[in-house]
Amino acid sequence: MASLKYWLWLASLKGLGGQTRLALLRHFGDPESVYYADPGEIRLVEHITKEQSAALENKSMKTAEKILADCQSLDVRVLTIHDGEYPGRLKNIYDPPIVLYCRGRLPVFDEEAAVAVVGTRGCTPYGVACARKLGHGLARGGAVVVSGLAAGIDAEATQAALMAGGFTVGVLGNGVDVPYPYACRRLYEDLAMAGVLISEYPPGTRPLGGHFPARNRIISGLSVATVVVEAPEKSGALITAELALDQGRDLFAVPGPIDAPNSIGCNRLIRDGAGVASDAWDILREYEGRFPGKLTPEGTHETPPERFAAPPVPAAKPVPPAYSLKKDGQGLTDDQIALLRLLPAEEGAYIDDLVEESGIPTRRVLSALTMLEIDELVAQQSGKRYIRTVTITE
Repeated sequence: MASLKYWLWLASLKGLGGQTRLALLRHFGDPESVYYADPGEIRLVEHITKEQSAALENKSMKTAEKILADCQSLDVRVLTIHDGEYPGRLKNIYDPPIVLYCRGRLPVFDEEAAVAVVGTRGCTPYGVACARKLGHGLARGGAVVVSGLAAGIDAEATQAALMAGGFTVGVLGNGVDVPYPYACRRLYEDLAMAGVLISEYPPGTRPLGGHFPARNRIISGLSVATVVVEAPEKSGALITAELALDQGRDLFAVPGPIDAPNSIGCNRLIRDGAGVASDAWDILREYEGRFPGKLTPEGTHETPPERFAAPPVPAAKPVPPAYSLKKDGQGLTDDQIALLRLLPAEEGAYIDDLVEESGIPTRRVLSALTMLEIDELVAQQSGKRYIRTVTITE
């Protein structure tokens, strides 16, 4: 194996495309040999241009050494396409990245039923409910849940999978140390602890528009199937769907009302042959034989249906009923009691605010709120704000 610094040199060199890097590796075998190749031999590489050949004359290791130092200080693992743990599924797509930066625990992807859950950022309450249902059900059913960790459908599915205790993967269009969007920063930290953050971009890379379409090929490439929850006519999720089909992956979509703008993309995918996903087992049943002993239909149905069946309640009741923590709340956990005391009856509170005020970790806050919502003690308003639906008495 060539020294890692040569991989980082080749991966970060300006002026080269992904196919050029792969062609160089096919021709020379490893990046160290590319580094020391003379210009005449470089020009023998298939389809290489004069500009690309000139770019390879830059032998500076400054950028590579900085990336390596950043990875060491941030506990970020560098995985090259020649490493044994590099996912075979991803390696076999048309344009796999030659280097991946990983923060967290890396699963053996080729032995897991990894399912990508994607959708629009501007999701509706229906989309939120479906993303939660699928994320939770897939995780409980034994799948690895993969997403782009964007706000909206991706984040909702990932949070639900974490709450179910499943392994989750976030594929980023920026460095694994750069939370984007910033509102998802707590989810980043939870995911790094309970799953893995993956990017082809080195630490410190800011989110740029062109990174996200490129990232989508990794989301679908790591997965055996992609499910689209909500997608308007023009949506990044539909790019991921097209990539999944190009890569020979299975595609599922959640149906929606025929007059709903956010369901246009999903309904068209179903019309064109995508599988219908109304619950997690609609997807996982296709892989039960391929991953024996790992997937179960029972796990997908353990969550009470009312948890995800209806959109969030839009507002508090005009006259909240009385609820005695001493008499009625004996079955509540300490987390649930603490959150009930913090939650207002009007002008709902955001999850980040509840985490900060209570000092309770995000995953426990989400779990407690879900159980309180099932018991109809709290309700969710638009914009992911929570209110208390009862009047608390001690």
